Amino acid sequence: MASFSMEDFVGDGALKGLLPKLLEEGWDDVPTLKIMNSEDMNAINMSPQQKDALEIRSYLHDRALMQYGDILEASGKVLPELLNLSTGDMSSQFGMKRGHIARFMDRTSACTSPLHIPPRRTTGITSRNNSIYKAYVSVNSSKMQNRTGSLRRYNTNSDKSLEQSLADFKIKDGYIFKGIVAAGPPVSRACGCVQPPPVSENVAPYSVIENISVQKLTPEYRIGVERLVKSKTPPMKASELWRERPAVILCIRRPGCIMCRAEAHQLYAKKPIFDALGIQLFAVLHEYIEPEVKDFWPRYWGGVVVYDQGMEFFRALGGGKLLKDKFLSGFLLNPRAIANYKRAKATGAELNLNGEGDIKGGLFIVGGGKSGIAYQFIERNFGDWAPVAEVIEICAKLQNHQQGQSDSIKEMQE
Repeated sequence: MASFSMEDFVGDGALKGLLPKLLEEGWDDVPTLKIMNSEDMNAINMSPQQKDALEIRSYLHDRALMQYGDILEASGKVLPELLNLSTGDMSSQFGMKRGHIARFMDRTSACTSPLHIPPRRTTGITSRNNSIYKAYVSVNSSKMQNRTGSLRRYNTNSDKSLEQSLADFKIKDGYIFKGIVAAGPPVSRACGCVQPPPVSENVAPYSVIENISVQKLTPEYRIGVERLVKSKTPPMKASELWRERPAVILCIRRPGCIMCRAEAHQLYAKKPIFDALGIQLFAVLHEYIEPEVKDFWPRYWGGVVVYDQGMEFFRALGGGKLLKDKFLSGFLLNPRAIANYKRAKATGAELNLNGEGDIKGGLFIVGGGKSGIAYQFIERNFGDWAPVAEVIEICAKLQNHQQGQSDSIKEMQE
């Protein structure tokens, strides 16, 4: 699985000398850099060689083949020329393994799905008039409409579809969102002899998470930032994370877990979309092992990482108690968990066995200020992911709603 480190992405090729300019112009993380178009490249005076290098490296990054970045770029060939080479040429000239050649030549397969937004960068909160946001909505509206019933198979309230849930997505008394609870389907284990653990059917009350004490372990990744926060930061209330803007809170079961790494990577790869929607990205750990944090960030996740020592976010996912499962019953006897493992392994992520891995995680989408929890996904089976398209859809609804609130306030003031 390709790293989100900018230094790893540009390697020793033509883009390396451009790093200061990229930082200055705001192209300072890999997902954003990969959506540059020709107009953006011309704006910072990229040379033809640098443009070709970016095209090659973006293609390799999508296929987890970045180890060939320097040698392919040094060949002087552009991407279409490389794709027209024979298997023998790829092997003899670049030392590419046969399986890697197949992945490289398959233009339809990628370890991460492409972004459906035009290549424009954004900073800060994005309005509905922003060109990225409008294009994002126009391209994805039909796709999102096709997904309106998708949550039915995940929702613990099986009689309520995503479309019905979104119809209730409004401000209630006290300006609190009526959230949506989702989880992977229960799976029979050991021919029905082992029952899956129950999960909460109710969204966690906002009061349960707003005062959770967290500690920042990493900043948001940018070129040249320190790998870890230098001095130990004081604990802060979790509500400070989303005080000004909505946030996606990814609760990681174990940062060395291959399924957790793959989930984080897939989600962070969509960072330009979340930027366009004005959504922040945070990962929460319930255990602090410094080498594990260094291995996890920014290779698999470039957003801020925080430490929840009391495991309160994880308790909130479990309705007040930690959701736990054993390796034998929760993984070896669970076909769903095994399928999740195979899915993660196919992405090329690495793994280790360091740390506590029995406490299950999940995901929250929290509105800005005190507007509440809009969405909550529970990891029922090891390796269950909140569907990324579903997360983006909820964030788009949230952004629309909060922008509407802001527009109403402005009209009243005028």
